[in-house]
Amino acid sequence: MKQLLLATAALLSSPALAADTAALRDAALKDDLAWEITETLTTEIGPRPAAGEAEARARDWAVKKLNALGFANVRIETFDMPAWERGAETAEIISPFPQRLVLAALGNSGATPSAGITAEVVAFDGLQALEAAPAAQVAGKIVFVNHAMAATQDGSAYGPFGQIRRKGPSVASQKGAAAIVIRSIGTDHHRNPHTGVQVWAEGVKPIPAAALTLPDADQLARIFKRGKPVTMHLTLTPRSVGTRQSGNVIAEVPGREKDAGIVLIGGHLDSWDQGTGAIDDAAGVAITTAAAKRIMDAGKPLRTIRLVWFGAEEVGLFGGNAYRDRHRTEKHAVAAESDFGADRVWRFQTNVSATSAPVVTPKLSAALNPLGIAFGGRNGDAGGSDISVMTAIGVPTLELSQDGTRYFDLHHTPDDTLDKVDPEQLRQNVAAWTAMLSVVANDATELGPIDPPAAAH
Repeated sequence: MKQLLLATAALLSSPALAADTAALRDAALKDDLAWEITETLTTEIGPRPAAGEAEARARDWAVKKLNALGFANVRIETFDMPAWERGAETAEIISPFPQRLVLAALGNSGATPSAGITAEVVAFDGLQALEAAPAAQVAGKIVFVNHAMAATQDGSAYGPFGQIRRKGPSVASQKGAAAIVIRSIGTDHHRNPHTGVQVWAEGVKPIPAAALTLPDADQLARIFKRGKPVTMHLTLTPRSVGTRQSGNVIAEVPGREKDAGIVLIGGHLDSWDQGTGAIDDAAGVAITTAAAKRIMDAGKPLRTIRLVWFGAEEVGLFGGNAYRDRHRTEKHAVAAESDFGADRVWRFQTNVSATSAPVVTPKLSAALNPLGIAFGGRNGDAGGSDISVMTAIGVPTLELSQDGTRYFDLHHTPDDTLDKVDPEQLRQNVAAWTAMLSVVANDATELGPIDPPAAAH
């Protein structure tokens, strides 16, 4: 009853804010800025591999764009990081049924000799089967790991199935494998491989590691069912290129009250090299920028909104870690990130303190429900990849969950291109972010510190 009374009082105390929020939200349904940013970034820059020349051009482009839009304190905060580049990548079955396969090297993959390697293939259904296999079954062979990841609206399958990509290469190397190919961590039926990063476990020797397209993985699985030994010729020639520079692009909407804290928002600027990084994550930086611009144009908010276009997210959250290390002593009221495509937002979740949740949740519900967005509960995982490191130091987070049903059809593939962005759904995202920012940037409710279980996540 006490929580209900607090929530009702909070709603009744801010009718002007509620009216302003509704007006800003509804106007954002006609937004064109997010599309313009997404279109320009993917057309004029294209793919933006971390610590590469294109990512550097994208940072310079972003500074000019954010200054032109009227944001304050626009700057680049650079950091150094190890860099990796893709090389040649081919595979073919030598026996029993000779044919070409389509694949892509995983981030940080080791390399074969330039002429490739030929070895017997050993197949496993899932990571656990590989982990349980004796080393003698794997040593000197090319490991193939298959799986059956299904599409979900919330993208929850990516966590467990993604471990095949993240851990599988290290497990295979520890058992003496010559190389590993996995079924792409995706849900499509196109002959497009899904790349993605994996990091070698401490002391593990890098081996060639790649992802097969889903149709090719299915084909290889059918070949194994014939009961004959399978031999593959594999060529992967990526290389580590030493220390290079990446950076975060930062811009602000200054608030009226310095002590009210910072509302940290954004997405990541880098992308994988196969597509043009439209849904992952040009759309995310565009959505958050367009929403922040609308709040800025409406007048000075209570809290400062800090917009960050994070660098080098795809290869290990280097931008998120660099931001945390540089800004951890500043007061952050709340953080949120857009990094799950451009399809419509269908729910919101919170990772805020138990005392603030009954106050802020009804306000957010009132602002977001007209867009068809329901409250999905308090969740210690609410947020985004780059800001997850802020959660670990106690910063509360919010999540506007996009429909991920088709996200892993496109994620990390050559199909991540502008034509996959629906302008109408993109506008709904901007409206949702505008409404959320109007509430949290103008309401004085303290949202943190978050509860210990969430902070420890």
